[in-house]
Amino acid sequence: QVQLVESGGGLVQPGGSLRLSCAASGFTLDYYAIGWFRQAPGKEREGVSCISSSDGSTYYADSVKGRFTVSRDNAKNMVYLQMNSLKPEDTAVYYCNARIGVVYWGQGTQVTVSS
Repeated sequence: QVQLVESGGGLVQPGGSLRLSCAASGFTLDYYAIGWFRQAPGKEREGVSCISSSDGSTYYADSVKGRFTVSRDNAKNMVYLQMNSLKPEDTAVYYCNARIGVVYWGQGTQVTVSS
């Protein structure tokens, strides 16, 4: 059974940092790209970052480029999103996903950036 579980969200002040984790189970993480998305209240879900399965190449949305870093540890079945210099507009529920035939999503983790 494919499962993705996000953790690491919370309340942080502007300029602060958080590291989100995505724990994968039920499939071999090595073979699949993993994406990070977020959804703010009243807005559509948007892509934030992605890391490939093959060479570990990464993608970032312009809004987070230079502040967020995605990484993966296949041995631990984990994918991470390091978020630095957080801004209030980063406030959202963050999700990881994997396309394994169909797209699987985690339940999300809330990130709130506020003073």
